[in-house]
Amino acid sequence: MGPMQTLPLTLQSSVVVRATPEEVYALVSDVTRTGEWSPVCTQCWWDEGQGPEVGAFFTGRNVTPDRTWETRSEVVVADPGREFAWSVGPGVVRWGYLVKPTDGGTELTETWEFGEAGREFFDKRFGAEAPREIAAREQAAREGIPTTLAAITRILEG
Repeated sequence: MGPMQTLPLTLQSSVVVRATPEEVYALVSDVTRTGEWSPVCTQCWWDEGQGPEVGAFFTGRNVTPDRTWETRSEVVVADPGREFAWSVGPGVVRWGYLVKPTDGGTELTETWEFGEAGREFFDKRFGAEAPREIAAREQAAREGIPTTLAAITRILEG
């Protein structure tokens, strides 16, 4: 573990969108629309009968030039008009959206957190390659978050 990988690793970025907090929350909490804005996650679907509430599960399909894989996530925060977050794995990575009213609309912040449980999972799965794999995920999140926020803004302001 080099200095880059002090845990937890956290990233976040914000935009101001011309929409109400309720409109923003309704969009970002609809995981079935994730493919419209995520550069990696092309599709998500809820477990049968589930939706955007704490404890609900969904599956995501991720596609990069190198591979395609699916993840299982659990909703960990579902506070309409304020925050929606989920844990991939669960327990490996936490993604979330913070929604806050501001002048001219709503401040939307996307967050990414990779903690100790994530490192343990990557150590077991990738062994000596774990630090490289973790760095690649961090870079993907660093590049993907602004791309995602720009796409969400286009959808809401379209």
